[in-house]
Amino acid sequence: MVRVVVVGGGIGGLAVGAGLRRRGIDVAVFDRDTEVAATGGYHITLDGRAQTALRELLPPEGVERLLASSSALRLRDRDAFWDRRGRLLGHGPDLAGDPSVDIDRITLRTLLAEAVGDDLHLGRTATEVGYADGTPRVGFADTEPVTGDLVVGADGTHSLVARYLAGGPTNTPAGIIGFSGRTPLPALSPSERQRLGPRSSLALGGHGAALYVGFLDPVGNAALDRPELRMAHTTGPTYIWGAMLPESSATGALRGLHGEELRAALLARFAELGWSEHVLEVLARADPHSVAAFRFNAASTRARDLAPWPAGRITALGDAVHATPPTAGMGAGVAIRDAADLVDNLGRAGTGTTALTTAVDRFEAGTRRRGSAAITRGMATVRWILATDTALGAAATTLTTPLLAAATRLLHRR
Repeated sequence: MVRVVVVGGGIGGLAVGAGLRRRGIDVAVFDRDTEVAATGGYHITLDGRAQTALRELLPPEGVERLLASSSALRLRDRDAFWDRRGRLLGHGPDLAGDPSVDIDRITLRTLLAEAVGDDLHLGRTATEVGYADGTPRVGFADTEPVTGDLVVGADGTHSLVARYLAGGPTNTPAGIIGFSGRTPLPALSPSERQRLGPRSSLALGGHGAALYVGFLDPVGNAALDRPELRMAHTTGPTYIWGAMLPESSATGALRGLHGEELRAALLARFAELGWSEHVLEVLARADPHSVAAFRFNAASTRARDLAPWPAGRITALGDAVHATPPTAGMGAGVAIRDAADLVDNLGRAGTGTTALTTAVDRFEAGTRRRGSAAITRGMATVRWILATDTALGAAATTLTTPLLAAATRLLHRR
């Protein structure tokens, strides 16, 4: 029987583990975190394609629990676009027919980890990868190395596995520093609750500054009305926001701050850029423990540059191959689709080494196509935000068609 070793227990790695376990394929997933809930980041949008992939990876009851813990886009109001002073610029499309759902990362990771079960090994930091006598091998910081017929790197933007395969980094900084946090709706003033409403928003201020405010309510806007199946980490209407500033020495220095100190410095920077106090209320009243800073990284938009190694018995997926800025709203969804594709190919491969390499080759061709499409979309929005005219926040009263289209890509996130 084929044995698969997965390095990385994020969304993509756990999805692979869940799918292989469901197929009866021997798998072991290793992650450096000691707790599954030790994760942050944006909420995750799962479009129809990602949900189809999850139905292949999870048993039906797992999919139902996911939907019961997700917030349906079709139940939200139309997205809104604002300037830095809170003046309405325009709206996104009607979401009534949109199949997409939003779910917080902790919930999705927990659900996938439960599907992996005892095949998930936490607190295991990979330090080296390669071949030993022709067999794929992974070394760890404090425990014995493990071997398998196939090693899969699902270890994110700074992937040890992909760096080994490519002979160097597989992505570069995208030019934006991001900041994220969570603000419960009741923490806001009545006027801001009314302005933001049950929808996602994007505020634009020029100078490459933007504020995305995502609305998540897996209770009131549940995609599946089955309260007995709900396991959502978010238990009430919550704004999960992401602020964006061009990368510079000043914004880069903010990455070294945490909690209340980071929140205060971020508010001060946006105030310097002329943002109104009430627009920044969602930042000011955020849970300080939820506020974090991170760099946007991106791989090449050209498919031929992704996974630039010959197919073998070590491979990678998700951000390890096609690091995608969150402006695409597709990173996790594409990683899940990668996982489903890999599981499908391995399930049809048989046990021989040649068949296994062929399966990997087919999988890598697919991940190049998926990754290129997602990165192209994300980087188009990054370039648009960085180039946004500085007069926008002071003078614009409506969004032009190109601006609306670019903004909608960020908020509607198909």
